Amino acid sequence: LSSSLFVRFDHIFPLLFLEKLFTMPRPQGSSVGDFDGSTRKYLIGGNWKCNGTIESVNALVKILNEAGPIPANVEVVVGVPAIHIGLVLSTLRDDIEVAAQNCGANAKCGAYTGEVCATQLVDMGVTWVILGHSERREGFEMAGEDSELVAKKTKVAVDAGLKVQFCIGEKKEEREAGITMDVCSKQMEPLAKILSTEDWAKISIAYEPVWAIGTGLTATPEMAQETHAAVRAWIADNVSKEVSEKVQIQYGGSMKGANVQALL
Repeated sequence: LSSSLFVRFDHIFPLLFLEKLFTMPRPQGSSVGDFDGSTRKYLIGGNWKCNGTIESVNALVKILNEAGPIPANVEVVVGVPAIHIGLVLSTLRDDIEVAAQNCGANAKCGAYTGEVCATQLVDMGVTWVILGHSERREGFEMAGEDSELVAKKTKVAVDAGLKVQFCIGEKKEEREAGITMDVCSKQMEPLAKILSTEDWAKISIAYEPVWAIGTGLTATPEMAQETHAAVRAWIADNVSKEVSEKVQIQYGGSMKGANVQALL
């Protein structure tokens, strides 16, 4: 009996702590300037990947919380490792959104060991998810995720209420061979088939050339602009002109303070 009671209290106290944690209001952010909705907003995303301890995450949140007002025409999102999402959602300023770095293809919770369901992310307060990143498409200790699976995950996420940063991009040898857009279009084809016109309001296309991710190499503004324009034209031809004019397209890959202005 005493052993049973200890187990019960051992479960109850962490649950009470978590309940208090998730009901606490986030620190209030601040914006500057005006946004009339006549143009697309900038979307600035920071992917933390598989990094961070509780100590380092708290330190990074402190930097972001003290960073000053965010321009009204800018959305800011941080892609947080799953294990730290709860912490960040309770401490990060409320005008910076939180993204998960993945979600399952399962539309409902169930016997999917190791997966995180999109509905669980929404329940926590997560608003974005990163899908199709090359580090998952190419695989690491796994077979890799093909474009069909990434599209299916995206539809599941959108239906659950999440916004999606949908990642595309070519390898170095593919750019040198002049087939960048062939690669990107093949990655987007299953997405165009599975999404409704309304779904596209929750999609951002994140163009990240694989050869520029974490290598120190960066696409020039001209290279990024050329690919962005081609992606937007492809969406106009394969989805609709209206969607192509509204969808946000990001650039990612060794982007930093020194090159951010030109790339933006």
